[in-house]
Amino acid sequence: MIRKILCILCIIMMTVSTGCSKGEDETRDPGLVLGFSQIGSESAWRIGNTKDIRDQAENYGVGLMFENANQKQENQIAAIRRFIAYKVDVIAFSPVVEEGWDNVLEEAREAGIPVILVDRNINTEKSGLTTCLIGADFYREGVMAAEYLIRKADALGMDQINIVEITGTENSTPMRRRKAGFQDTIRDDPRMTVLESIDGDFLKSRGAECMRYFLEKYGDTIDVVFSHNDEMTIGALPEIEKAGFAPGKDMIIISIDGGQEAIDVLKEGKINCVVECTPKLGKELMETAIKLKNGESVQEEIHPDEAVFSDEMDVASIAPRGY
Repeated sequence: MIRKILCILCIIMMTVSTGCSKGEDETRDPGLVLGFSQIGSESAWRIGNTKDIRDQAENYGVGLMFENANQKQENQIAAIRRFIAYKVDVIAFSPVVEEGWDNVLEEAREAGIPVILVDRNINTEKSGLTTCLIGADFYREGVMAAEYLIRKADALGMDQINIVEITGTENSTPMRRRKAGFQDTIRDDPRMTVLESIDGDFLKSRGAECMRYFLEKYGDTIDVVFSHNDEMTIGALPEIEKAGFAPGKDMIIISIDGGQEAIDVLKEGKINCVVECTPKLGKELMETAIKLKNGESVQEEIHPDEAVFSDEMDVASIAPRGY
């Protein structure tokens, strides 16, 4: 009990989100303390995800212990151990990579604290280390990107399509699943060739570096740039223009996330397709955490509905994204 009180005091000192619910009295649980480790703040998507989780914690009256790992797995492992020491009710985190979590999650299980994965999955042979995954269907996002490309190639009458791929962080769930969904979908289309895939680490600066490399190596043979997130896409576009090409015209540009900046560039015609990956997962996280504290069962996977925004539609009608 003393440790729980210290935990709550620590939360207040760390400017944690608590408050009264707004129309959610039936699920509100002010006694719930949730420890959440975020990957970082590397993108508009991640910042929007953090904001939504903070907002929904306040909305549901959940005490939130929040830690930013700054893209380092060792920081996340240390944060999870702090959550265990403070005896939080539920732990949630967005894993930087898929491997290397068994030991710390075993510690959480031994402490009787349920763990929720948010946005990304882990790879483990042990069962029962986590309770559920709340996040996008990354494989489906890769499929939707590829399906758009096939439709675009058909509309343009293209008989050979050379693709360069800027992937997300190596060994992360979105990188693996988006790549698999995209490649599985184009595999039987003889027109499609992936010239090369490079890890852009979901960063704008790395997107620019990868694009410079692709342009130096492949030049005007590039027909398509498939980028695993908006930040890398936005970083790549100036490099394409500096090389004398018109993105969206000379090269088909496909991105994933659906943040406001990418949608604005889509409306300008410099991006052809943006597959949505919503960061607004806070409501599902709070409701799932409350159920777990109350001893209720939860779904193993919770996926939000997602859309595709492209030059096939009236892009002017796309509403503000909020992130």
